[in-house]
Amino acid sequence: MSATELTNPDTTLAQRCARVIVDEFAYYNQEFRAITRRAPERFENRDWSGVQQDVVERLDLYTECVNRAIDELRETLGERQQDVALWQAIKEWYEAFIERLPDPEFLKTFFSSITRRLFGTVGVNAGIEFFALDLDPLRGITSKVVTNTYSNRGSIELLVEQLLSDFRFRTPWRDFEGSVEHVLTDIRMHLERTGERRPITGIEVIRPVFYQMTRAYVVGKIHGEGYTLPLAIAFRNGQRGVLVDAVMLKEADVSVLFSFTRSYFHVDLERVGEAVLFLKSMLPRKPVSELFIVLGRAKQGKTERFREIFRHLDETDDRFVMAPGEKGLVMACFTISSFDVVFKVIRDRFPAVKNVLREEVMAKYDLVFKHDRAGRLVDAQEFKRVRFPQARFDQEVLDELLGECANTVQVEGENIIVGHVYIERRMTPLNLFVRSAPRDQAEMAVIEYGQCIRDLAYTNIFAGDLLLKNFGVTRQGRVIFYDYDELCRVTDCRFRDLPEADSYEDEMRAESWFYVADNDIFPETFINFLGFDEHLKKVFLDKHSEILEAEWWRQLQERLAGGDVVEVLPYHPYRVRVASSL
Repeated sequence: MSATELTNPDTTLAQRCARVIVDEFAYYNQEFRAITRRAPERFENRDWSGVQQDVVERLDLYTECVNRAIDELRETLGERQQDVALWQAIKEWYEAFIERLPDPEFLKTFFSSITRRLFGTVGVNAGIEFFALDLDPLRGITSKVVTNTYSNRGSIELLVEQLLSDFRFRTPWRDFEGSVEHVLTDIRMHLERTGERRPITGIEVIRPVFYQMTRAYVVGKIHGEGYTLPLAIAFRNGQRGVLVDAVMLKEADVSVLFSFTRSYFHVDLERVGEAVLFLKSMLPRKPVSELFIVLGRAKQGKTERFREIFRHLDETDDRFVMAPGEKGLVMACFTISSFDVVFKVIRDRFPAVKNVLREEVMAKYDLVFKHDRAGRLVDAQEFKRVRFPQARFDQEVLDELLGECANTVQVEGENIIVGHVYIERRMTPLNLFVRSAPRDQAEMAVIEYGQCIRDLAYTNIFAGDLLLKNFGVTRQGRVIFYDYDELCRVTDCRFRDLPEADSYEDEMRAESWFYVADNDIFPETFINFLGFDEHLKKVFLDKHSEILEAEWWRQLQERLAGGDVVEVLPYHPYRVRVASSL
């Protein structure tokens, strides 16, 4: 039944309900931007704890607004809250109301979040939600994101000086001339390394500043005669003022900044789709879904990832197969070889060595969602009630899902219904990478692995299970942690020195001869479980031996407990950084 076929009272009711959802999204968007607008003041005041509070508040906001809309709709609709014909009319009115609003795809996702909850939708119900494989959130964008453009009028020095002058903060510059020289030097060095001799014609940057944890960024492009370079300038606000901290001019480096392993940006954009279109032109290999996500629009990013997956299924015929690497004890993991995501389903039962409950595993994923991921934790999107064609599954995957995840996965006709799944970017498991990579790449991966453990620790995360199979290598060569069932906070652990045995008999026992509590960690023993050959073990120890010392962890605990913020910077994918305190 369409909106035109309803009785007058039902037409009024449908309009009213559509308006409730429009108004609730308007409130959500208003509050989202209000939280985002705190970022400049947080940066200028060096209020890093306030930054983290804003991250969590903004992430929780979407669910709060969906819940409030559902409560009002249930009260308004009463027994008709699952009246399909009425909801089809509500959808029609809603679509008419939002037609000329900014980022209408966001509003469609919000509508679908509500109907999926009210109806408990499995798969997709096109009658009462917005979803189409041919929808492209960027296709209908004809306007451009607001930018500042600076033309080269004969002096690159003046061009850079003008750019930085437009982005002065209320905090004084520590060394303005030095920051100008920093940008100039990095641009000149990059052009010299690439052999580019054609002159720069101008610089174009997105007008709002991008804020992420302790840094502010100006993001844009350098235009030359016949070429374009991505540009990201990082600003640091230290105790003595603001200065340029880094200049990124390579796609790979800017891609790391906008990575699926980084915390979301706080950047106040009138129309997010315009910014995504601009960023996509800079980072053509970056999926649209990830750009929406890293700009803080996580639900829209989930919608786009869902579309990307099912569009790929429509265009290909390869099957879901077991994900490469060792079989997980907590998660059943499968993938599509031609698409770089992995699907993770929690098993019904865990072996005795995994002292964790399903609810605790889900809580750890939620912790990662809201925590500073420091470029070392993969961003996993949570999906519920997803329908896949059964014919697309390899038999081995079906046997494992239906045998070991039967509480979550069922057969329905010719489909497989997955009640709960995490979807994340696929990486090469570190143990497989080290085994097969050329020696120099294996060495770099081992160094990156140690740096990953450090970076997580600096943000108060202890990975728990440090086996190489729980880490992955990205296409940029970065090592990322992705197995969260034993993850915990550094400050919740007790890091102990390994006691010396009193006798030969104690030393030879298979079990510990001393008391070990659940939260006791013995860093000296880490190296025993990693499976490095002697050469790679030496590479690891040369760079990271101190993380095998309990005292290093205890000192870090003291810093974290004292409110110290330790920086983990995304400036270069291959540089081993020394963390510094702000």
